[in-house]
Amino acid sequence: MNEIVILSGKGGTGKTSLSAAFATLEMNIVVADCDVDAANLYLILQPNNYHDEIFITGHKAIIDYKSCNNCGLCIHYCRFDAISKQNGKVAISETLCDGCKLCSRICTLKAIKMVPSDKSHWYKGSCRNGQMVHARLAPGEENSGKLVNVVREYAREIAKAIGSETIIIDGPPGIGCPVVSSVTGVNKAIFVTEPSMSGFHDLKRIFELTRNFNVEALVVINKYDLNYEVSLKIEAWCCNLRIPVVGKIPFDEQIVEAMVHCKSIIEWRPTSSVAMEIRNIWKIINT
Repeated sequence: MNEIVILSGKGGTGKTSLSAAFATLEMNIVVADCDVDAANLYLILQPNNYHDEIFITGHKAIIDYKSCNNCGLCIHYCRFDAISKQNGKVAISETLCDGCKLCSRICTLKAIKMVPSDKSHWYKGSCRNGQMVHARLAPGEENSGKLVNVVREYAREIAKAIGSETIIIDGPPGIGCPVVSSVTGVNKAIFVTEPSMSGFHDLKRIFELTRNFNVEALVVINKYDLNYEVSLKIEAWCCNLRIPVVGKIPFDEQIVEAMVHCKSIIEWRPTSSVAMEIRNIWKIINT
């Protein structure tokens, strides 16, 4: 099975637009949107979500005031300063609580209960050219890396069930835990960068992160014609490290128009120079 992850060191480089284009180039493709903190690929592919499941990200402590005598023992033991006295009553901050369960264990009156954080969801459904799995991590919730792993595992199961040979993974931006979960075990990593100094800097960061994962790294320079000087610097850096630059996509306002109409550029303007360049990139990465 060919698992291809599309990554970027920073947001706004065109990673999701490229993922959508790849997802609409062939039939029977499985797409996994692993940008669980800000998933938006589903807005373009519009999957018919036939399965919606809750993802438990952890637990939060709540106080049963009928049992609590406001002794304050839990305040002393909380390492996260999530418990304090307010107006003479013990109170727990939902945002500061780490869900470690220590307070519930040391409470002699068993007045502190742990409730699951169940506001996050993952989904699977059919889209225009295949199947899609994506998720939404609720604001303030944790374990984004674990949720990414859930998305990827179900994507693999679906690919096996429908006989798909390709999984397109729209990875999260940056270099954090969800990125590590997205890149682990894939065959190829496509780094989408832009011709700006911040884009170049973050390309270097994402490459440093992934170079120890035994993954074939490839670079796509998006909107390369907006700054030829920086584009040349990126190409020279890639050449020095023997990282293939598999495509240079020109700036085109039609990409935005395509997204506004919930289409990929392949569907919106199939004969445009951008679409032709993306087709060429797809051909290269699949050889």
